[in-house]
Amino acid sequence: MGLNAELSALAAQEDLPSNLVWRLLRHPAARRSMALRRRDLTEQLIEEIIKLGSARSLAANTSVPADVRARLAEHPEPSVRCGVAASVADEPPGVLARLADDPDPSVRSFLAMNDHLSPELLARLASDPEPSVRSSIIQHWRDAPDWVRRALLTDADPNVRRDSASGYSTPADLLPGLLADPVTRAAAVPYAAPSLDLATDPDSAVREATAAHSDLPTGLRDLLAEDPDVFVRNAIAARPDTPLALRERIVASVETDNPLAEWILSSRRNPHVSRTSTGPADAHPGTGGSAPRQG
Repeated sequence: MGLNAELSALAAQEDLPSNLVWRLLRHPAARRSMALRRRDLTEQLIEEIIKLGSARSLAANTSVPADVRARLAEHPEPSVRCGVAASVADEPPGVLARLADDPDPSVRSFLAMNDHLSPELLARLASDPEPSVRSSIIQHWRDAPDWVRRALLTDADPNVRRDSASGYSTPADLLPGLLADPVTRAAAVPYAAPSLDLATDPDSAVREATAAHSDLPTGLRDLLAEDPDVFVRNAIAARPDTPLALRERIVASVETDNPLAEWILSSRRNPHVSRTSTGPADAHPGTGGSAPRQG
């Protein structure tokens, strides 16, 4: 463990002598750790932390008094306001509403993660003029009411439509439009009847989603088992109804020398495999993701 890590760990320990706490304030890494993790910060320590430039770490400490966090919600640096926005309660009343009107969209995106938001504030963020804020709401408001989901599923921004189609179930009346939209077509596939049109779509993500469909007919399964895309074939291998011989043949055909791709393919066939213990930290398995593809 390096010196920075040792001092950071020390700064977070409870029951440290006061004189040692003040000495550790002069070390940047220790100060950030103290600001973020200590639950016993005095008013004097808080003022010194802000003065020394670690307000950003302090803003994310939920043990800091409410009046201090409300004050940090007005800090001139957006990164500090982001730290407050993600977890601050509405104390004093009006803090959350002010953050919802913050001029920096990154602050409003962090606010969307906050568990203390009322349905009214969530709805306001769902119609925020910045697409990234609307996408953040999709990730954190899974039980949004139907009218909010519909608005996001038909949003003018393609990234918001893609995120909402991946995050929300597809209403039957919106299905034709979502299937016709190249951006949302793959995400809408699970709600449609499998067809030859979907199984031969130019977009491999659409074919991969079709290969994973719960009601895939045997004929389309066998067709997709010969797909030129390795991830499409792998999706067929992952199906519980794929015959063992076909599965083994597919698995042999998708072997790759790329360790990351090999782990992603394997984890998709075996979803119980732990990502944190058996795979690369930067891998992101999932249909339509950014995994490396090899034909």
